[in-house]
Formats: sequence, structure tokens, C-alpha cells
Amino acid sequence: MDARYALAQDLAREAGGLAYGYYRRRHELAVENKGLQDAVSVADKKTEDLIRSRIATRFPDDAFLGEESGASEGLLDGRPIWVVDPIDGTACFLNGMPTWCVSIALVQDGTIELGVIYDPNVDELYAARRGEGTFLNGVRQPVPSAKAFSDGLFGTGFSHRSPTGDFVPFLSGLLEDGGLFLRNGSGALMLAYVAAGRLIGYFEPHINSWDSLAGLLLVREAGGWTSDFLADDGLLRGNLCAASAPDLAPALRALLAKTVPQPARP
Repeated sequence: MDARYALAQDLAREAGGLAYGYYRRRHELAVENKGLQDAVSVADKKTEDLIRSRIATRFPDDAFLGEESGASEGLLDGRPIWVVDPIDGTACFLNGMPTWCVSIALVQDGTIELGVIYDPNVDELYAARRGEGTFLNGVRQPVPSAKAFSDGLFGTGFSHRSPTGDFVPFLSGLLEDGGLFLRNGSGALMLAYVAAGRLIGYFEPHINSWDSLAGLLLVREAGGWTSDFLADDGLLRGNLCAASAPDLAPALRALLAKTVPQPARP
């Protein structure tokens, strides 16, 4: 696991550098639409190819689950699983907004063991290993301190896999409780911001595992609270995603129970 943790960090930086090169010449990229609000470019594919090939060289028996290439064989037979989004925030990437990142997680036996997120736009590497804390560019992050929704900005995400009724009541309740919200287009990056104390929490009614697992571990290892994303086959089906500073968790859970009683499913 030490070697995998080191590789994840090196890979995130290498892949981020490759993706950033594409970002600077994004007007040249061919773009495909996979569905509503779901675009993919050659940059996504080439960046994931790089990550997958590096992992296969170092750890050929590990399994892989990527946004672009899908799942490898033997995904659920107990071996370590790398869960990767090469560019989380593709819409922002393609439209010249610097709110995208590389997200790499490793899951084994139903537990997130490693989480790394790299933002090449500002050269920030977030890294966590289960039980060892969360680090931003090598500096351990303190426990997020928010206690009420009015204590800062709350991150949100939404895709049309979910009905608007699974999202709008939550926003209404957040505002009624004195909160303000931010959506920057990258769930992974906003979860990293929760771990770093920049956002007080995050909610999305349905998100995929490659967009969220690394960020969820970052929040947990910083001392924050997260929902149990891997429950109910979240690895393959996605799930509701919620996270917050620890002292805000009771209020967030209460708001979720009142406004989003059941996890959304695609």
C-alpha cells in the first residue's frame, strides 16, 4: 500500500500535466457527447489511458474502474481496485474554466484506502491514506471547523441522472437555514475543498464513484463526516454523496432526512 500511495500521487501529477497541456489547446480537441451534460474529449481518454497503463505496469494484478474505459475483469474478486476520473469537470475544462482536476482512489474489500486529487491549474495535490490524515501539498490539514450552515459556503452538484425534486428542496432548506451554496462543476474538487476547510460541506443527490471516492476519503481523514457512499453497490451504481465539517454533520443529516429521504438512482 505504501508503493500504491506513492504511485497515486506521482500519477496524479503526471496525468494532470498531460491534461493541462490539452487544456491549453482545448480549441483543437474533438468532443463527443455521451449524454445530457456529459461530454468527453480526447484529453479525457488519453489521460485515463496514461493512468491505466502506469498502474498496469506497476501492479498488473490490480483491478481498474475508470470513467472512460469502464471496469476491468475481476473487479469484485477481492483485489485492489483503482477508481479513476482523469478529468473531473470536463465541461469546465472544455469551456476554459479552471475548475477541474484528476481524481484517483483505491478501494479494497469495500474500504477506500487511498485518495488523491490533483488540480494542475494551481498546482495543488490533495492526498490521503486511510488512518493517516489528509495533506495538501505535504501539509496536514486541520479538522474543518464549521458548526452551522451560515458559517461558510456549501458545495453542491447536480446531474440530470436525478430528478430536480431530489435537489431543489435541499437547496431551499439550505437557504432557509442561512446557508449559501457554490457549484463549480467538479464534485471531486469541491470535496477536496471541504477537506481543506474552504467549503463547509457538499451534497449531490447522485454521483459516480470515480467522481467522489478520493474526495470522500480526503474529508474523512481530515476529520469530517461523509455519507456511506459504497453502501448499496455505490461503487458501480453511484450513490448520494454528502460530506461536511464534523460539527455541521447533525444539521446536514437532518436537512437530508427532511428533503432527500431516499438516495437518487439513475
